[in-house]
Amino acid sequence: MYTFVYPRPLWVPPKCPSGAFWGPLEPWPPQGRRPRGPIAVEGPAVSLAPLPPFSLRAPGQVSSLEAYEAAMVLSGVGDDLGYRGSRWEYCPSGPQIHAELGKLGGLRAISLEPPEWPLSDDTILHLATPNAWPAVRGGQRYPHARELPTLIRVSVESGRMSHHHPTGYLGAVAVALFGALGARGEPPERWGAELLRVLPLAWGYLEGAGVAVGDNVAAWPFFRDAWRRYLQSRGFLEGRGPPQLPPLLLPGKRDAAYLGWALDGWPGHSGHDAPMVALEAVLAASGCWGDLCARGVLHGGDSDSTGTIAAGCWGLRHGLAAIPPGLHRHLEYRGRLRDAAHRLHALAWGGC
Repeated sequence: MYTFVYPRPLWVPPKCPSGAFWGPLEPWPPQGRRPRGPIAVEGPAVSLAPLPPFSLRAPGQVSSLEAYEAAMVLSGVGDDLGYRGSRWEYCPSGPQIHAELGKLGGLRAISLEPPEWPLSDDTILHLATPNAWPAVRGGQRYPHARELPTLIRVSVESGRMSHHHPTGYLGAVAVALFGALGARGEPPERWGAELLRVLPLAWGYLEGAGVAVGDNVAAWPFFRDAWRRYLQSRGFLEGRGPPQLPPLLLPGKRDAAYLGWALDGWPGHSGHDAPMVALEAVLAASGCWGDLCARGVLHGGDSDSTGTIAAGCWGLRHGLAAIPPGLHRHLEYRGRLRDAAHRLHALAWGGC
């Protein structure tokens, strides 16, 4: 068992030792301040060994600005494909979706443009409401290690606007974290391990905020335990080495696997498994856009939600070059998505 102890209500992350993305898990108060009593959260043991260092924006990756634009545009593409005017979002059969896609001529034959291919509320709400917290985009706004407290605070509070349950709003934390790590060029094999490292810090913030603490602590373990089981099953609990992903070559096999993670029989509909499906797709697809769509977008679950996350994360690493032009050139609100990406990049990186 581990016990994480936090000061409350103010904390800052420590300086990161060599090889650790966010530094040790136990933050301490700013210089000259003393904590007003510790809290503790207990759970199964998780290795705290630092991960090996990684050079951001490794050779062969797209430039930072290109990555931001691709992430924003492709999050819309993933939303659009998964939604298909609500036809595929609410279809419980991956094989049926793939059969319909085949009749359309496949991904290269599709032109995503309204009225047949409108964006869903997953994208429209984020463009129309300045205070909404788009998933991957939150991480793009606060990608630096020094901004982790802000990333946690904003993702928790924005997530709680619509999902006041840990399983819901921790999904916002997970996806924002994945966006931040992706924006910094860190490989997805490490994202899940970093999520487990950050969850106790999210609890530290939540307890310090003092809102419905008792209700939250009772429901807190589910998200953490679900992610720990998933990472163990894929062999990358500690973020090292290639994950051991099953082939899942057929749509029905993928549906069955995702159903095993789901609540209420709808894969990708909850905060714990939407980023899980997305991460699995990013890892399995590597640089293949078609595989990313097959695994993360075109399945018998909440496909526009997982598609938004998976395609956005994939875009951060691979850009737009491999995407069939019809999938993004006439995408609804493409210009606004591009402009938002440029603004986010300027806010996060300045003139970089």
